[in-house]
Amino acid sequence: MSDDCIFCSIVAGEIPARTVYETDEVLAFLDANPLARGHTLVIPKTHAGRVGDLDVDRTRALFDAVAELTPRVQEAVDADAANVGINDGEAAGQEVPHVHAHVIPRFEGDGGAPIHAVGGARPDLSDDELDDIAAAIAD
Repeated sequence: MSDDCIFCSIVAGEIPARTVYETDEVLAFLDANPLARGHTLVIPKTHAGRVGDLDVDRTRALFDAVAELTPRVQEAVDADAANVGINDGEAAGQEVPHVHAHVIPRFEGDGGAPIHAVGGARPDLSDDELDDIAAAIAD
């Protein structure tokens, strides 16, 4: 737990939340500032700032919960689809430094955009650059 983390305070019961799912490892609750009806946050109960800070068991628990909750959230609000995403770090838009996955219900004609819209302008990468990046990730 982190003393100055709002999500850790929610886990500890110090701040109320509209909890929709809970296990020993994971907590899910409605986003207090939703982008759509049913917008849900899924968090590990143990504090971790970034995805890479999670151990394999907590990673599995988080993504298992996301996989279980996504269709449940869609059904609850009669959504046509959902965006699922994680902002991993401040430069990516992470506002609370505690890993959390967003499950955002989507509705036909809602004006939302695909996940590719988050990245802004697409880079013009050569085949050599793509090969170098792939090799660096694979190492």
